[in-house]
Amino acid sequence: MALEASYKKHILKFKFDAGTSRGILREKNTWYIRVWDHSNPGVFGIGEAGPLVKLSLDDVPEFEHELGQIIQKMKDRDLPKNEEEINQLIQEVVPVEYPSIRFGFETALFDVLNGGKRVIFSNAFSKEAQGIAINGLVWMGDLEDMLIQITDKVNQGYDCIKIKIGSLNFERECDILQYIRNKYYKQNIIIRVDANGAFLPGDVVDKLNVLAEFNIHSIEQPIQPKQIELMNQLCQQSPVPIALDEELIGIEGVENKRLLLEQIQPQYIILKPTLVGGMHACKEWIEIAESLQIGWWITSALESNIGLNAICQFTAQYATTLHQGLGTGQLYENNIPSPLKISEGHVFYRDTDLWDLNFTV
Repeated sequence: MALEASYKKHILKFKFDAGTSRGILREKNTWYIRVWDHSNPGVFGIGEAGPLVKLSLDDVPEFEHELGQIIQKMKDRDLPKNEEEINQLIQEVVPVEYPSIRFGFETALFDVLNGGKRVIFSNAFSKEAQGIAINGLVWMGDLEDMLIQITDKVNQGYDCIKIKIGSLNFERECDILQYIRNKYYKQNIIIRVDANGAFLPGDVVDKLNVLAEFNIHSIEQPIQPKQIELMNQLCQQSPVPIALDEELIGIEGVENKRLLLEQIQPQYIILKPTLVGGMHACKEWIEIAESLQIGWWITSALESNIGLNAICQFTAQYATTLHQGLGTGQLYENNIPSPLKISEGHVFYRDTDLWDLNFTV
């Protein structure tokens, strides 16, 4: 059973100007990876490798060349028969410096292993029996635009709102938080904020104290990563629980992952398979976090529905009560039609015949 593989680049077009701490996004490059058995090309798996600009380790000029080289190395290898063989093959062939490619191959191989039907994991979610609670993401923008987004999210049934902060004047951002608490006090909205490392060491404590006044569930990455001692101090002293995000990028090996979490002792970690090296890497983080009584949730990283589907199905392998960050599939005007549907603050998998893979093959 000799493995065959190919890839195709696709440029995703945003429906709007997506404001982030790294600038305005209007399009995103992604690469679809296709794998199949040489003797049975009609059954194939699809994965997605889509590094984030200015954030992913593999956001490098030679990305596509390296992907092509990995494709060649994959050809004629034995098609994996189980999860252990998938992990072993990826570790042998895909360098750790290319985490999104690891995720893409991982997804494609699980897919073909399960019959090439976009079923990455068989569970209540992929069987259309259960949804996953997700947060509604409010993108960076001017004050009026962000208030409109918040109103839309609440009206759509979200009870957990995640707000990107660090781009406006901090007082204006606090006005937004106060607006939510004043207007939606009856709905008991859960508020998460994501600073993307925007706070400076000299003012981070004061800002965390102010944010605590708005009953914030958690703040993602308040300062830039690699400030281990300061981050540990904040996690011990902050009145707002802290979640590590960018801090996890580039940390390889179970021992190094455990060491980082033991040194910082955060309340939560946030896992993005595209950024940390795939679902197996996330599994390692989860096992370590749970052993240290650290909470976690999983977040997509602007993938199309191919990557988002894999992340949703992986997330559904776990019993968790926390809201996940899995709502980005509605961002693009040229996304792949899929069974992923968002309703009342949950993502569901419905009507599996809706997959349209014309983009990917």
